[in-house]
Amino acid sequence: MDPDDTGELRNPFPSPPSHYTKYTTHNLNLLALVKEREPQNPDANQYELLKDQHDVPDWPLVQLEPPRVDWILEEEDAYYDVFGDRWFVKEKIPSLGELGGHQLYPSDPAIDRRPTLLSILRSLLISYSSLTGALLLPPPITAEVVPEWQQHVEWINILSQNLMAAANDLRPVQVIS
Repeated sequence: MDPDDTGELRNPFPSPPSHYTKYTTHNLNLLALVKEREPQNPDANQYELLKDQHDVPDWPLVQLEPPRVDWILEEEDAYYDVFGDRWFVKEKIPSLGELGGHQLYPSDPAIDRRPTLLSILRSLLISYSSLTGALLLPPPITAEVVPEWQQHVEWINILSQNLMAAANDLRPVQVIS
């Protein structure tokens, strides 16, 4: 046991900032009252505006307002950088074709994809059945000939990517409805 250990538990996450205690119902009501009494001037003297109230804090109540982020959203390609990585505010999920894959389903979301997805699923099952049959065959004698099972595996990979990409494209629809 470490001699410095005092027996208290240490939190693996940092503690919240000390100003979180300022967000009380009373202080938020005072902030709303300041906004109601002087909506045009946010820098007005809060002591004069709230002289009829009790327990007015000695720090500015405008500190309780959330930061403005609407200026970020006004830009077309709005982004922010965190630790060298660029993150777009309005995230667009690229299609499988844009990522360099072989897209078998229609990219227009207005077109019903269910018939295409069913045919991809049937092709996947048939390819899997053909793969099991190809694995029973003896290997080719020459190394130049690509084994039949390898072609089936590549096709199964393409079909699986299309099923997953189409399902991921439908996720925003699930959130909306």
